[in-house]
Amino acid sequence: MMCCASASALAQGTLVVSEILFQPRSGEAEYVELHNGSDSHVDLSAYHIVRWVGDSLGKYYPLPSYTVAPHDYVVLTKDATSVAANYAVKYPSKVIECQLPTYPNDGGSVVLAKADGTVVEKVDYLPSMHSRLLRNKAGVALERRDMGRPCDEPSNWFSASSVAGYGTPGYENSQSTEWLAEETAFVLSSSLISPDGDGYQDEITISYQLGDSYLYANVDLYDLRGNPVRHLLSNALLGTHGEWVWDGRGENGTSLPQGRYVLYINLYDLHGTRQVIKRTISVVRR
Repeated sequence: MMCCASASALAQGTLVVSEILFQPRSGEAEYVELHNGSDSHVDLSAYHIVRWVGDSLGKYYPLPSYTVAPHDYVVLTKDATSVAANYAVKYPSKVIECQLPTYPNDGGSVVLAKADGTVVEKVDYLPSMHSRLLRNKAGVALERRDMGRPCDEPSNWFSASSVAGYGTPGYENSQSTEWLAEETAFVLSSSLISPDGDGYQDEITISYQLGDSYLYANVDLYDLRGNPVRHLLSNALLGTHGEWVWDGRGENGTSLPQGRYVLYINLYDLHGTRQVIKRTISVVRR
């Protein structure tokens, strides 16, 4: 039976499992991310990661001394260098090296327990919890969508966004429902770009917040005659929030002439529902 932290336990400063990389790419390291959703600091050494064997607890792996700040994250791995080399690690100090069980690629359990043996959470994971549209699941982390929902709900876990690099070790999950908006929204940092390297509006940031974390996108840029000039994203799994940057250039780094262009954001979900969002961008040269 899976045990999950209660709301009262969270209020007292209990850690929960928030992200799992159980199938790393060849030669890379697994990791488990924990989240402190409380207003109190938490001592990591008060916890163990436990190996699950059959239907019972196996070997206990004590965790090192480390203080997890309120509403913050900590990442456990056997190889911090590997995690930093393959994911966007914004806060290296939050990636802690320690001994961990080996997590099978075909499914298993991540067990978090207190030092006295009390099981805080037992998360049973399966490859089927990933997006069905992923051709290769190696290197893709499973993210918990809502820390307040039970850990034993398969729908509360989903593949990390491709835009986020398929993993967010040490910071907000790309599939977090805390960022769900009532309607889909894509915002440009500017409707004008001047890609001539003078430091003035050489790039445009395209940021988004989505009302669904199961959306995919193809993003292309066209001139006003309808000719494609740049392909930005192809069948990309989006998180509930994220961003990417366009450098103002065409395919293969070609220089685009001054004028207006249309950004087509083609969204679709697992059920085949589609939506097209258009944004106009002006290229200006001095």
